Amino acid sequence: MARASARLPENVAGDLYVDESCIDCDTCRQIAPAVFAQSDRSLAYVHAQPDSPESRHRALMALVACPTASIGSVSHADARDAAVSFPELVAENVYYCGYTSERSFGASSYLIVREGGNVLIDSPRAAEPLLRRVAEMGGVRTMFLSHADDVADHRRWHERFACERILHEADVSSATRDVERQLQGIEPVRLDDELLVVPVPGHTAGSLALLYRDTFLFTGDHLWWSARYGRLHASRGVCWYSWPEQLRSLRRLLDLRFEWVLPGHGRRHHAPAAVRKEDFSRALASL
Repeated sequence: MARASARLPENVAGDLYVDESCIDCDTCRQIAPAVFAQSDRSLAYVHAQPDSPESRHRALMALVACPTASIGSVSHADARDAAVSFPELVAENVYYCGYTSERSFGASSYLIVREGGNVLIDSPRAAEPLLRRVAEMGGVRTMFLSHADDVADHRRWHERFACERILHEADVSSATRDVERQLQGIEPVRLDDELLVVPVPGHTAGSLALLYRDTFLFTGDHLWWSARYGRLHASRGVCWYSWPEQLRSLRRLLDLRFEWVLPGHGRRHHAPAAVRKEDFSRALASL
């Protein structure tokens, strides 16, 4: 739990605060940007106390989603309503899970709710309120793991829902050796009429992207929207395997059609008329 005694000095006065255990994962700023900001020291802090019931609810959603429990409330605010607000609708039948895990450095995970069986993209923290809500929404049939960094509580989700887990064999480790389906090679793999797996080695040797209905592209840590640069972005600084391979993988996405980029880290991107090749060309030219 967050400790008031470790409250960061950047926080404005008031009930909510961030303490020194923050890892700057960006979860709180994505959920409640009216309340949380990034300091000059690259830590999250409360830049404005909530000024409405809605902004307070969003701030408490950030509190329960924080992977390191770094957000605190002096008044010990009741967060029960916030706790059952996840998964939160992104668009159509795609949801953001919240409840990020420290083991994946606060990476975002998503749930596709569909008649053919729900798909969980990467692993959120296996918090009981989230497990119950996902069960109410139909459980999980398939768990798609985009890469080795964001597997978090995959075993607990598998134990709860008996879901088939998918991961590229190049990213399998002792923590994931029991994954049911281990993909090989760099050729796209169609899981069904709606789901296409696209290997995108670079960030890790076995990084994967998942395209759903030619609309939603789940990119793990391969590609995201950068608010700083105002464009789609990939980072050489967090490329653990091969930057040349990651650039080649980015170019392989040029032939796909989609409207959403939903990453594990970084911001989402939505281009209603479909993400254009020009968007990628602009991103590639700047890397």
